[in-house]
Amino acid sequence: MNPRLTLLPLAFIVSSAQAQLAETAGFSGEISLNAGFVSSESNFNTDSNSTITSLNQRAESDESFIVAPLGSAAYTFGNKLNHQVYAGTTRSDIAIGTLAFQLGYKYQLASGTVLDFSYLPTILEGETWQDPYLTGQSRKTTDEGGNAFRLQINRFLDDNFNLDLAYADKDVEKDTVTDSSLLRDAKIYHIKGDYRIPLSRTSMLQPAFTYVYQDADGEAESFDSYRFELSWFQFVNRHRFAVTAGYTQKNYEAASDTFDKTRDDGKLSLFAAYEYKNVFDWQNWSLISLAGYGNNDSNITFYDEKEYLLSVGLNYDF
Repeated sequence: MNPRLTLLPLAFIVSSAQAQLAETAGFSGEISLNAGFVSSESNFNTDSNSTITSLNQRAESDESFIVAPLGSAAYTFGNKLNHQVYAGTTRSDIAIGTLAFQLGYKYQLASGTVLDFSYLPTILEGETWQDPYLTGQSRKTTDEGGNAFRLQINRFLDDNFNLDLAYADKDVEKDTVTDSSLLRDAKIYHIKGDYRIPLSRTSMLQPAFTYVYQDADGEAESFDSYRFELSWFQFVNRHRFAVTAGYTQKNYEAASDTFDKTRDDGKLSLFAAYEYKNVFDWQNWSLISLAGYGNNDSNITFYDEKEYLLSVGLNYDF
């Protein structure tokens, strides 16, 4: 199962007033060590009970502690410091609680617009059940994966507007679902726009809208998704805060034979991040903490999900 709330190093959106992709040429980056608690209630969680007795039952809760060393690195070059190659999770993604490890290249135009091309090799990787709907028998696991490609245009048309486009193909290695309307291999199309609204020199809001279309082999697995979210960022001396609230509506295309009903999901999510710079007066070291909550409410009980995250760690910038 791919964790939707993931332990990550905390960083915040870079000011749009920055003239280059980095202050100096050469290598830069960060590395962190995080420890946390994760709780998940999902019938697709392969860490929970492998046997279910009914498709009408709610998922059992599974709790675990996680220790995660993570980081990112970039190399900036060019006479105007307008070229950069990087690997890791971008700062803007981290601040709103999104996992997106990337290998990418950025190019900054003379206008200040930044073109960001990336490949996401792990975002779809994970473990799932071969047949999540099998009852009365122990379900077996299989791998899922795929390829994802992303184009971000930052400071597009306006210094505060960003556009995020992505395409992915999802592949379940051994999908033994007997209901062909629920086959999970899919092509995924993603578009997101966000706009930064400065409130003061140390605070800003960022509303965003995301549209996703999943074209799956099974018609009952194909959907249109609409997400609205609002993020608030605040900087006070060494303290940095980010809070994001979002709501996602998924409208599926057809009823499955298994449930004889067209699935309709609504998900509420909350994510908060905190950073204390130069902790213990150590230069370049930060104390970081993340907290997250997600609740997916479906008209089909089998798809109801809840998740919680709480973590704390140390981050080092270089």
